[in-house]
Amino acid sequence: MNTATLPMASPEKTGFLGAWGRVTLVAVIALIVIGIPALNLVVPANSAFHLSDYAVSLLGKIMCYAICALAMDLIWGYTGILSLGHGLFFALGGYGMGMYLMRQIGRDGSYKSDLPDFMVFLDLKALPWQWMGSDSFLFQMFLVIAVPGLLAFVFGYFAFRSRIKGVYFSIITQALTFAAMLLFSVTKRVSAATMGSPISNESLVFQLRHRRCA
Repeated sequence: MNTATLPMASPEKTGFLGAWGRVTLVAVIALIVIGIPALNLVVPANSAFHLSDYAVSLLGKIMCYAICALAMDLIWGYTGILSLGHGLFFALGGYGMGMYLMRQIGRDGSYKSDLPDFMVFLDLKALPWQWMGSDSFLFQMFLVIAVPGLLAFVFGYFAFRSRIKGVYFSIITQALTFAAMLLFSVTKRVSAATMGSPISNESLVFQLRHRRCA
C-alpha cells in the first residue's frame, strides 16, 4: 500500500522586527516627532505633562547619541565589522545642523553681523557658496542625511569591492577620519575647523512657539 508523502510546510518567514516590532517602532517615532514638540508647545507650562525647553534640548542630545550607538551596534554587533570612523559621519551630520544654528543666531553674535562670527574674525566679506541654503531648516536636514550617507556609500563601495576586512578595514576607517580632520583644518576659512563659533539656542520647536505666541 503506497502512502503519499505530504510536503512539509516551511516555517513562515517574518520580517526583521516582526509585526509587533514594526508597530512599536512607528509608535516610538511618532512619540519623538509629534509627542515631544506637542508637550512643549501645546501643554501649559503649569501642567505636570509639560516638557520644558531644557528637557527638549536634553532629549535631543540623547537621541543624537542614541543614533550613533545604534549605528555602531548595527555594523559591529550584527555584521562583526569594527569601524573606527563612525565619528566622522556623526560629525558631518552634526556640522550640517551646526551651520543652520550658526545662521540662526543672526546679529546676536559677538560681531553683530549677518555672517557667522568666525567668518567675520577671518575677514570674510560675503557668505561662501558652500553655505548657501544654510538658513533653511529643511535643506540642512537633507544635507545632514545626504552628505554622510553619500560618503558612506562611496567609501563602503570601494572598501567592500576590494574585499577589505578585519583589522585592515578598521585602520582604513580611522585613516578616513584623520584625512577628514586635515581637510577641515586646511579649509578653516569656510568650515571654522577647531575655531568654533556661537550658535543659536533656539531650535525649530522654540521658533514655532515664538511664532504661535506672536
